[in-house]
Amino acid sequence: MLTAIIDYESGNLHSAEKAFQRMAREVGGGTVVVTADADVVARADRVVLPGDGAFPACARALRGQSGLFEALVETVETRGRPFLGICVGMQLMATWGREYEDTQGLDWIGGEVVKITPSNPEMKVPHMGWNDLVIDHPHPVLDGITTGDHAYFVHSYQVRVASPQERIAHVDYGGDVTAIIGRGTMLGTQFHPEKSQKTGLRLIGNFLRWRP
Repeated sequence: MLTAIIDYESGNLHSAEKAFQRMAREVGGGTVVVTADADVVARADRVVLPGDGAFPACARALRGQSGLFEALVETVETRGRPFLGICVGMQLMATWGREYEDTQGLDWIGGEVVKITPSNPEMKVPHMGWNDLVIDHPHPVLDGITTGDHAYFVHSYQVRVASPQERIAHVDYGGDVTAIIGRGTMLGTQFHPEKSQKTGLRLIGNFLRWRP
């Protein structure tokens, strides 16, 4: 069992690598590697796409790596391997990003990435720190995670989904802010599970055991 964490030079992957490797040992989740090698992604049993920074820069970086974008699409879309997007990696699952410029996403989840606009103007953007999850729909990767559990966020934009069924969870930050999206074999978290302590480690372990 091989889990590939994609390195496309869009974030520090050290903490993610350590968290996934720790949980792989605990749950018997096989091998976890950080890789920019399209061949490794193509033969992976599950794929993780992290991402930090702006949507357009991350989209360009992913498409700019030789063969990496194509391997990701083939592995996840065509072969149906379990996928987890994290932060901007989750946002890239949407149809469009509206940060700075209109940028095409992977279109795995219908919707667009838009700036957070809290109803209270005194609430600062970016949305940064701990917030309580509100579970909208049950999901195997959320086994043992309930409404009220904490997760750690750092972001100014969120995914506005076209279908409410594909918003798995949200948080309240002057209005609903999307926290988890998904359909089929694909899941994305706006928060950083590797920085979310007990909640995040449980989610990672569940993902490594997931057999959709």
